[in-house]
Amino acid sequence: MDKGYSDTKVRATVRHKGCIPVVPPKKDNKKPWRYDKELYKRRNEIERLFHHLKNFRRIATRYDKLYVSYRAFVALGLAMLMLRSM
Repeated sequence: MDKGYSDTKVRATVRHKGCIPVVPPKKDNKKPWRYDKELYKRRNEIERLFHHLKNFRRIATRYDKLYVSYRAFVALGLAMLMLRSM
């Protein structure tokens, strides 16, 4: 999440799903909240991972219609990225 999704309803939905929203409040927010700044900085690592995954055409264009097969190709893409980094 980034500041564009810092709405109270969105953060409540994220909490309801069992996740911790780590998004800073917008500067013009009247009631700012606390957030984990170090964890927010690590968000960049996840964004870079998605960027690398989208280099695989099958994942980026989502040819597979079934979630199960798409998930399998995402796992395969992650494995290939791990092998490349070795």
